[in-house]
Amino acid sequence: MKKTYLMIFLMMMLVMAGAGCSSDETEMKAQSGGKVELTVSAAVSLQDALNDIKKSFEKENANVEVHYNFGASGALQQQISQGAPVDLFFSAAEDKFDKLVEEDLIEEKNGIDLVGNDLVLVVPKDSKKEIGSLEDLTKAAKISIGTPESVPAGQYAKQTLENMNLFKEMEDRLVYAKDVRQVLTYVETGNVDAGLVYKTDALNSSKVEIIAAAQADLHDPIIYPVGMINNLDHAKEAKLFYDYLQTEASMKIFEKYGFKNLK
Repeated sequence: MKKTYLMIFLMMMLVMAGAGCSSDETEMKAQSGGKVELTVSAAVSLQDALNDIKKSFEKENANVEVHYNFGASGALQQQISQGAPVDLFFSAAEDKFDKLVEEDLIEEKNGIDLVGNDLVLVVPKDSKKEIGSLEDLTKAAKISIGTPESVPAGQYAKQTLENMNLFKEMEDRLVYAKDVRQVLTYVETGNVDAGLVYKTDALNSSKVEIIAAAQADLHDPIIYPVGMINNLDHAKEAKLFYDYLQTEASMKIFEKYGFKNLK
C-alpha cells in the first residue's frame, strides 16, 4: 500500500514539474514575442520629422516601439544626467550633447552630428508692424525667444542680438519661452510682435511670416547631434534605430521639414 502511495506521489510531482516547465517555456516565448520599447529624448523642433520616421521605422521593425520625450535640449540633458531611463538623446545643441559625453553617459563613437538648422525672424501673418529685417526689431514692443539657459534656439537668438549690439537695448522687451514651439505660438497668437525660431518650425506654420534669416556668423553653428546612452537594456534595438536615423530614407524626411543634411 505504501509503495502505491509513493508511486502516486512521484507521478504527481512529475506532472507538476512538467507543468512548471511548460509554464516557464510559455512565459519565455511570450517575452521574446513582445515588443521592445525604446525611449528617445529629442529637441521639440524635431517633433514632426521624428514622428514621420517613427512610422516608417516601426513598419520595418515590428518588434520595436519608439516613444519620444520632446522638450528643450537643456532640460532633457539634465533629466538624463539625473538618471532618467533614456535610450537615445537627439539634441538641438552640441554643448548639451557634449555634457553627457563628459559625464561618460554617451561614448563619442556612439554619436553623430546628423542635421543642421537656421535661425529666422518671424512675425504674425497679419502684422501691422513695419518689421522687414533683424535691425527692425527695435520697432517691436515684445519679442519672444527661448530661455537661453535651457533652450538652444534661445541661446542662438541671444548670441545674434548681442553680436548685433541689440540685446541690452531690447532686454526689457524680451518674452522668454520654455521651448521653440512656445515662441512660435506666442507669435502665431499675436501675443508678441516678433520671435526668433528655427526655420524648420516656421516653415510648418501658416500663421507666421519669415522676415529674415540670421547670418551664420552671428551665432554658434546650429547642429543636432544624436547618440546612444551607455549601459542600455536594449542596446541592439537602440543601435537599430540610431542607424535608421542615418539612412537615406530618414535623411529625406529631415530635408522635407527643412533640416540640413550634415552626413
